Amino acid sequence: MSMHNPPHPGESLREDVLPAIGMNVSSLARHLGYSRGQLSAVINGRAALSADLAYRLELAGLGAARQYLAEQAAYDLWQAAQREHPPICRLVLA
Repeated sequence: MSMHNPPHPGESLREDVLPAIGMNVSSLARHLGYSRGQLSAVINGRAALSADLAYRLELAGLGAARQYLAEQAAYDLWQAAQREHPPICRLVLA
């Protein structure tokens, strides 16, 4: 069953992870060897969380990379389902 309007994975980083570890975006970006601007875009829901960032978060002990990627996929699929699409008929395999 799909979730209704799942949160962007950056939301959990912003609301749960950063306060729990007592770091700001700049400090976490520096620790991860990641651009502050890129991390800020993810945390504020303006960019997707990449596999590279998910892996770096896992290496830092901040959660499982697969979970972050699953959250991103759920968010992306829900967003895609909300957009207008041309009519597409289901294919029937012979």
